[in-house]
Amino acid sequence: MTGEVEAGRVRSMHPQKFAMWLFLVSVTMIFISLSSGFIVQKSAKGLLLYELPQTFLYTSIIHLISSVTMQMAYDFARRNDIAKLKASLIATFLLSLAFMWGQWIAWEELVSMDMHFVNDNPLESFIYIFTGVHVAHLIGAVIFLLIVLNKSFTYQVHSKSLVRIEMCATFWHFLGGLWLYLYLFLIFNN
Repeated sequence: MTGEVEAGRVRSMHPQKFAMWLFLVSVTMIFISLSSGFIVQKSAKGLLLYELPQTFLYTSIIHLISSVTMQMAYDFARRNDIAKLKASLIATFLLSLAFMWGQWIAWEELVSMDMHFVNDNPLESFIYIFTGVHVAHLIGAVIFLLIVLNKSFTYQVHSKSLVRIEMCATFWHFLGGLWLYLYLFLIFNN
């Protein structure tokens, strides 16, 4: 257990990692609340959604690939392969830009399908809220990613200094899993 004395050694969690996990729990609670609100609105009014934009599938694939490149970056940091670490972080950054651009395209597709943020069907508003709040958190993750990338160029991320990249990778994988949850949630509740 955390903080337990075991054979003269105290096991604990880095305070920044602990704070990040608390943050991730709060983000989870936000999306659980939004999901509950969606289900209540859907069942109370018997509303239906339109077909979701195909672009959401493509952005899901992009997000999965970015999770792979982030994991590769972490693995390269553990092995002190700084050149590949930098390349993987840059690839993750570029994929995050592609994901956000894809979300913008998906929002344009929603508008072209006559699905707007404010209208008679609140479920359509939820799509914008789900995706918008996710992108807002992704922007935070991209800022964190850029900080880690900058630290990698000054050799502050390596096998003896993994806290930043561990936290960034955890946040990134969390957002990837969250996006897959949102995408599947919208498909199965349509």
